[in-house]
Formats: sequence, C-alpha cells, structure tokens
Amino acid sequence: MTPLRKAMIVAMEQRGFSPRTHKSYLHSVRELAAYYHRSPEQLGPEQLRGFITHLAVERKLAPASVRLYFNGVMFLYREVLHRPVRDLGIVLPKRPQRIPELLTRAEVAALLQACPHPKFRTMLCCAYGCGLRVGELVALRVRDDDGERQLLRIEQGKGGKDRLVRLGPALLGELRAHWRRYRPRQWLFPGQRPSVHLCDTSIQKAYGAAKAAAGIAKHGGIHSLRHNAASRIMPNRWERPGGALAA
Repeated sequence: MTPLRKAMIVAMEQRGFSPRTHKSYLHSVRELAAYYHRSPEQLGPEQLRGFITHLAVERKLAPASVRLYFNGVMFLYREVLHRPVRDLGIVLPKRPQRIPELLTRAEVAALLQACPHPKFRTMLCCAYGCGLRVGELVALRVRDDDGERQLLRIEQGKGGKDRLVRLGPALLGELRAHWRRYRPRQWLFPGQRPSVHLCDTSIQKAYGAAKAAAGIAKHGGIHSLRHNAASRIMPNRWERPGGALAA
C-alpha cells in the first residue's frame, strides 16, 4: 500500500465514511493515476479537467458516476494533499431529476413470487418491509435480529447512525424460516464464504431478474423498495406473495 493511499484511507476513517465511499473514492483516485500513468501528487488542474472530460465525453459515464469520480478526486486533493483546488473550471454534467416509480402492492407481491431463491426473497422482503438501503441489507448480522422485541438493529447506516426498525410478525416469521433453512452464524445473509456477507451486486441482480420475471417495466432498481416503504402510510408492513399485508 502506497503512503498516499494509506493517508487517504486514514482521512476517510477519521470522517466516518462508509465502506462503500471508501471503495468508490479509492477507485476514483486509482483511475486518475492510471489514466495519466503518474501519481496524483504530480498532477495539476489541467490534468484534473482532462480526466473529468474524458469520463463524461469519451467514456460517456452517467452524470452520477462522473460526480462520484469528481468527489473522490477532490477529497484527495483537498483533505489529503491539502491543495486549494478552487475554480478549476470543471463542468459537471447535470443529473436528471427523476421521481422514482413506486410499485403497487400487487406488483411487490408479484415480484416476491417471481424470486425463486429463498435467501434473495427474504432479502427483498426485508428491503421492502424495513425500508433498508442495499448496503444496510447485506451487512445485517444474526445478532441484529431481536425477535423477542420484534426489532431489527441497523448499525452505522447512512450518516454513521444506528437505528431500530420494527419487524412485523409476517416478516419476523420469514426471517426465522431463513435462519432455520441456512443457520447463518455471523452474517444474516452470508456470501459463498461464511465469513463474508453477500455483495451488493448479487441482490441487485436478483431484484432485476425477479422484476423482469414479474413483467414489471417501471424504472428503478432495488432502491425502489425503500422508496415504497417510505411512501406507505403504515410503516414497517410488507405483503406476503399472494397474501394480505401483515403488521
């Protein structure tokens, strides 16, 4: 590990950045260095402008992706190298403002029915019933499921905050069935190696496949389930596939 990379990791840890932010920012800086075949310490404003232009014009990345690269690179220069990088003249592409297309209860039920893998189906139920972000969902531990008090503990969610989410009886039953089926020890949803939790990509692909199988054409990824949870008048409720909502 280079001293620069180590310094950047320490700076992100001091600010309580999430593992996802760590990964994204480090990737941005690594791509910048690879593009010029030089250490970022040796690059100036002109090279930074050229890199962002390359991402937007040549690679045609989505506006959100370009901004993520930009934020990672700016963090390095401002917070790690302590360089006053102002007025660079970098034009960032505008992010399209799109309102998420919420799924109906019938569509959620059809989506859950269309997910054949029981582990992924339980994960989708959790995302919908508790309004979880993907990073929060995959990082759930067995100890986070407090069945006695019907609560789910979310550790270090967005903003580095912990919170408790109520579990309805139906979702609690789904989680208990999941535990009896897989007997997880550390992570509630482990990956191929029990010591590592399932990656974000796996559940995102499972959601996309179930959505397609259910014939749902609405825009949005798995985060749509969180939007659906936030839109419901009665929080922390989810619908059994083909059944009624259970509190």
